[in-house]
Amino acid sequence: MKRILTFIFAITLLNSCTTEEIVQVQNNDFVSSAFEIVVDFNAANNYEFIEPYGFNVFPSDVTLVYILWDTINGQDVWRLVPQTVIFDNGDDLVYNFDFTQDDVRFFLEGSDLDNVDDIWTQNQVFRVVVVPADNVGRVDNSDINVVMQRHGITSFPRR
Repeated sequence: MKRILTFIFAITLLNSCTTEEIVQVQNNDFVSSAFEIVVDFNAANNYEFIEPYGFNVFPSDVTLVYILWDTINGQDVWRLVPQTVIFDNGDDLVYNFDFTQDDVRFFLEGSDLDNVDDIWTQNQVFRVVVVPADNVGRVDNSDINVVMQRHGITSFPRR
């Protein structure tokens, strides 16, 4: 019965969120928070962008970041960051991130970032999921669909 009430609470909570709110879903004894963000990387911002969470994150929580990698037949394909691209000329590009209790930093690493085409640096879409540490390692975190299902996340408000 407790699980059914928690599920009903989570659905009610998600239905009441606007696109500017953070999704926080309670699943038994933990709360997961998630959001989507579009980032432009360039030399002026040193190929990095820092986003404050805008909600409480505990020191033991873990942040997962996914990048929109492709769209196939109208279906978005998400990959767990870091992701590496090797170009035909041998140059490489790595989408990466790190996080603190206050924010998440998205950044690029690579051999020649100043000459990477804009398609790789502009309008990059990321999904961020903050997971309580007790729940990390129990699922395949590389699959965003498994993470969403496990934590009851049905949408990612865009920032």
